[in-house]
Amino acid sequence: MFELSATSAPGYLAARGLPAPRSVTELGGGVSNTVLLVETGDERFVLKQSLAKLRVEQDWFSDRRRIFRESAAMRALAPHLPPGSVPAILFEDRENCLFAMTAAPAGSETWKARLLAGDVCAGTARRVGEMLAAMARMSWRSREYEDQFGDQTVFDQLRLDPYYRATARRHPDLAPRFAALMEESAGRRVCLVHGDWSPKNFLVCGDRLVAIDFEVTHFGDPAFDAAFLLNHLALKSFFLPRHGPALAQAAAQFLDAVLAGMPAEAGWMDSATVRHLGALMLARIDGKSPAEYLREEALRDRVRRFARGLMLDPPASVAEVFERI
Repeated sequence: MFELSATSAPGYLAARGLPAPRSVTELGGGVSNTVLLVETGDERFVLKQSLAKLRVEQDWFSDRRRIFRESAAMRALAPHLPPGSVPAILFEDRENCLFAMTAAPAGSETWKARLLAGDVCAGTARRVGEMLAAMARMSWRSREYEDQFGDQTVFDQLRLDPYYRATARRHPDLAPRFAALMEESAGRRVCLVHGDWSPKNFLVCGDRLVAIDFEVTHFGDPAFDAAFLLNHLALKSFFLPRHGPALAQAAAQFLDAVLAGMPAEAGWMDSATVRHLGALMLARIDGKSPAEYLREEALRDRVRRFARGLMLDPPASVAEVFERI
């Protein structure tokens, strides 16, 4: 299989009859993909190829064909989210497990970068919550989307195993709680779930907000997405304590938007989100994908103890989680 890189991309594009690029820049593809920004004369687009072995210290493998679950999800969701908030697919290369998509506007930066710089905007958090609720509503109990995205193999490979099972092995006393959480969550297969609803996957440029990285999309439990995003805000509350109140307000705005936009029958969302939140927080310390900015062992241990407390004595609501922090 052809392996995409900044060096090999010009030859690949030439073989497809596309113009020679003016520049090819490697972007942050996370641990699971190679992502390149290609700029020609008047056009800029992104090439993305999935990796079989992810870039982490521990062995972590996943089916490379997951890349086409991502492109299918983007096509399905684009009509139901704000215009321009999902990149458009330009072409797919099935043989080499890659696709091309439109790029976000020049000058865009990730919401994660803004948060780590102390720029905490509750309005952005609310918009991210509204997008999550819209994704849930448009696919709620849809047989069509369940048939297309019901296979959770990649979600298991990229989330359940490296986050929940790997962490349970480090904390055997909590293993029954992780097992119960996964079982409960598996019973809530009600709508499309992004699986990586993280600040790093939102590009901000002025008033525009673009969601990316849909490779873990599946039909499942929306509380996982809500907790995944809130976990990042919670972790940053430990890392940036002087911004704790602003991060708590952003979390409240996000969750209010999610809960307000969900179908009426989803009354379990808040409590289910709390249960995921403790597990995900502990996973970013002791799972296969630790948060890279939590380097000091004393801080890591504070988060570890807090997360264990959430799992052993979960509060009644997400708001109580941030009050504890």
